[in-house]
Amino acid sequence: MERLLLIDDNPDIGAMLDTVLGDTYAITKAYSGTEGLLQVQQQAFDLILLDRMLPGKNGEEVLHDLRQTLTTPIIMLTAISDKDDVARLLMAGATDYVTKPFNIKELKARIVVALRKNPTPAAGAPTVVSFGPFTLAEKDYTLHCQDKSVALKKKEFDILKLLFQHPGQVFSKEALYTQVWHEPYYGDENTINVHLTNLRKKIRQLDPDHEHIATVWGIGVKLV
Repeated sequence: MERLLLIDDNPDIGAMLDTVLGDTYAITKAYSGTEGLLQVQQQAFDLILLDRMLPGKNGEEVLHDLRQTLTTPIIMLTAISDKDDVARLLMAGATDYVTKPFNIKELKARIVVALRKNPTPAAGAPTVVSFGPFTLAEKDYTLHCQDKSVALKKKEFDILKLLFQHPGQVFSKEALYTQVWHEPYYGDENTINVHLTNLRKKIRQLDPDHEHIATVWGIGVKLV
């Protein structure tokens, strides 16, 4: 069952979603931006519903914080229909938006569309992800390039899969850690650095003429 996080201080919204969508999705509720950010640190979600008007840290600030580490679809719930305001939310990283008071059928449709664009592999289904001359095979955690291959450790595979799925996107070390380890990041770069170094060595075995994991100084790394 796909997992949704609702960040909204109105308990009636959460109760309505439980009634209408509870049989289809596992819904976790947070009643403030801070609580929502904490929930994201503790577990992974397939989609986030984020209210724009939250007490304390507002929805735009929460959206900004989430986009530092997550590529998860985020649908904004907003009472404001001003096109400039909506455009700003979309440019800031929102996947979609629904204007309050919203029609529950419309919200459900937008959730379905957002999840369709960001699908979760079926349980037990082997995943093959490609980038350039490379192919990742989840069945045996191997990286292939033409007629050569190397074995990867599980976390190496997960890091490379994330980069393959978002080529050109810069990921901070915090973003890599939280999305691959699904744990809060406390600033220890050693674990990430070791895995990136090992990945670069293994990729070099397959393609010694190119550096495919590039460092963006002061920000993070990206796939090139």
